[in-house]
Amino acid sequence: MSLAIFDLDNTLLAGDSDYLWGQYLVEQGVVDRDAYEEANLQFYLDYQAGRLDIEAFLGFALRPLAENDPDALRSWRREFVEQKIRPILLPEAHRIIARHREQGDLLVVITATNRFVTEPIVELYGIDHLIATTPEFLEGRYTGRFVGTPCFRDGKVTRLRAWLEEFDQDLTGSWFYSDSHNDEPLLALVDNPVAVDPDEHLLALANERGWPVISLR
Repeated sequence: MSLAIFDLDNTLLAGDSDYLWGQYLVEQGVVDRDAYEEANLQFYLDYQAGRLDIEAFLGFALRPLAENDPDALRSWRREFVEQKIRPILLPEAHRIIARHREQGDLLVVITATNRFVTEPIVELYGIDHLIATTPEFLEGRYTGRFVGTPCFRDGKVTRLRAWLEEFDQDLTGSWFYSDSHNDEPLLALVDNPVAVDPDEHLLALANERGWPVISLR
């Protein structure tokens, strides 16, 4: 049994769940449209350009969790998944997941997007293991802070190594599928790195290192 590890946004999804969640909150009037929409877009552009300040972004992205009742958040999340996520699920992603499952591989999603947003999305793909940035939850409410290491760039490697120890797994024969050059540290770590609908920086890197390039679109 090998690990089949998947990035989520723009890899298994034809879009970015973190960005779309922010846009959903804008549309619902949960956050101020002008200020939030502008900041949400700028953070997304910074991510694409490889210059994202992850702690600044998490301060921004987790604030609505702290400012709203958990029951309301869960209700909005259900609607968000139906409206924004189901339409961008990829049939080819289902097929590649099914192939790894048939081979007996252990399936894992690893994502910088926080667990509150991503947990129900990963369930739609039938994957049991999720490694994600973890929002702090104390005394029945989110605090707006995060717990542990953000699951981003080198942080993905840190979080994966902790997960491997916890579940007594290793990276022998491992696969990692990602669209983003931000995932270079983890792509370089696994036995079988795969660039999926890669951004231009990852495409150049994949060509340079001889990594397979595929499309799930």
